[in-house]
Amino acid sequence: MTHLAVAVATGLYCGYVPVAPGTIGSVLGLGVFAGIRAIGSPLGEATMITGLMFAGVWSASVTERHVGRTDPGIIVIDEVVGMLLTVSFLTINAGMILVGFVLFRAFDIVKPYPARACERLPGGWGVMADDVVAGLYAHALLRSGIWLLNS
Repeated sequence: MTHLAVAVATGLYCGYVPVAPGTIGSVLGLGVFAGIRAIGSPLGEATMITGLMFAGVWSASVTERHVGRTDPGIIVIDEVVGMLLTVSFLTINAGMILVGFVLFRAFDIVKPYPARACERLPGGWGVMADDVVAGLYAHALLRSGIWLLNS
């Protein structure tokens, strides 16, 4: 089970890239989003995000224990979920996806309250929660921008 957990937590080993693994995880999140969006179901988007969130909590907890470090950089499932939260449930084009990507990466790096505080949650919950908050902030700002452009 440890090998499966590491595979999930590292985004099928994308987290092992030597430079900017979080950015690579976010790009992977966009790939997952493209696959989900092709299905064309908001329920599918919600189900996938929820499933990946819980898979992320489990796999991040196992991976932390396996490598003996808290929130190691190789774990990128949190960026995948955060990116999904940023762009899901929106009528969106490639330009808006790029804006969402930049917004999510900025919020993930800066970690405005309560994102940084969420990192103190135990195990995989702390790994995942700060990126969930960053994704929700990015989603809200992106949704607001889309609304302003359309009004």
